[in-house]
Amino acid sequence: MADAAAPGLRAVWREPRLATVLGLGFASGLPLPLTFGTLSFWLAEAGVSRTAIGLFALVGSAYSLKFLWAPAVDALPLPGLTRWFGRRRGWTLAVQAALIAAILALGFTDPAAAPAWTAAGAVAVAFLSATQDIVIDAYRIELLEPEEQGLGAAAVQWGYRGGMLAGSAGALYAAAAGGWPVAYGVMAALMLVGVATVLLSPEPRQPAATPADPAGTGAAARAAAWFRDSVVAPFADFATRPGWLAVLLFVVLYKLGDALAGVMANPFYVALGFTKIEVANVAKVFGVAATLAGLAVAGVIVYRWGLFRSLLVCGILQALSNLTYVVQAWAGNDVRVLTLTILLENFTGGMGSAAFVAYLSSLCSLAFTATQYALLSSLAAVGRTTLSAGGGWLADRLDWVPFFLATTAAALPALAILLWLGRRFPAAPPDR
Repeated sequence: MADAAAPGLRAVWREPRLATVLGLGFASGLPLPLTFGTLSFWLAEAGVSRTAIGLFALVGSAYSLKFLWAPAVDALPLPGLTRWFGRRRGWTLAVQAALIAAILALGFTDPAAAPAWTAAGAVAVAFLSATQDIVIDAYRIELLEPEEQGLGAAAVQWGYRGGMLAGSAGALYAAAAGGWPVAYGVMAALMLVGVATVLLSPEPRQPAATPADPAGTGAAARAAAWFRDSVVAPFADFATRPGWLAVLLFVVLYKLGDALAGVMANPFYVALGFTKIEVANVAKVFGVAATLAGLAVAGVIVYRWGLFRSLLVCGILQALSNLTYVVQAWAGNDVRVLTLTILLENFTGGMGSAAFVAYLSSLCSLAFTATQYALLSSLAAVGRTTLSAGGGWLADRLDWVPFFLATTAAALPALAILLWLGRRFPAAPPDR
């Protein structure tokens, strides 16, 4: 729960740091649909099977594995860029330049004629996007004060969802007007918003410095010292927390139900006969607006209620919202029902996301921000990538109504773990 001495809610929202977090969130969210959500619409139009579309979720495995190279991003400077821009800003600018080039290249592939090249392009975009996330997450956590983390989570999610809106609805509009290469070219240009945010923002306060290389030692000893301080220490620090294994399992499972439903959302819309413009207008624009409202509500809830109650309430609502897809399956191609479905599903999904990001941020030590947050967000991405990759196969065998009922049930284990953590460790996170 927020401390009584914390600044008022309005005062916190007026902080310029939140504007930086908003822009960073946009840069983080824009590439994600281009590697699966928007891409899955493209694949469905190209005649790719549901099972194969589901397997395309594996191209996002970089989001689940980014903790492997996060220590290097956390500890190693980029000599020239660090001198001019600072460590976090230098890394971000370098990755963003490569990401722009990769998005352009992906747009020129042909999933119908050469799906392997499309998959390779998506893997490249996902890897660079995950690397950008490592830096941006550390940047955000280091930039904000402790009492701002809940609202910062809402702000970054606002930006993130705005980026996803550009990468989903914006890409669909552009594809309808000029084809998929034009759409991906426009998305590459929009990544300049992230570049501008970094250039106009300050370098955050420095985390605790890593120990200097031992004097007079060889390269092997220096490498061992770096590995101990930059790789082992962050994970060892996290393992001292009460119930840490249960915490990690909870992180993997909290968004699983959402991920299973989301992995088949665009193929579901195509199967019901909705057009690109209908999906862009309702499922994307209106849906993202509903998500932003949910994020704002959850930011206040986390600030007022604390993390445990927020995670529980938002998690329950998030799980129940998957049932709206069942209603949509019964209604068929009905834009009015689609509007209601997207309103409820995205509003509650936004609530769950804001509470979840605030929780992950609260678990990180400032000395190991990038590495620990990368570990946690990597585990969170396991549900969206590895565990959800079988969603297409499941939808093929269950059909739509049983499939979406199964996605609702998939949210229950995380809620059970959360209740256990709250009873077993009432003084530890997630309520600290």
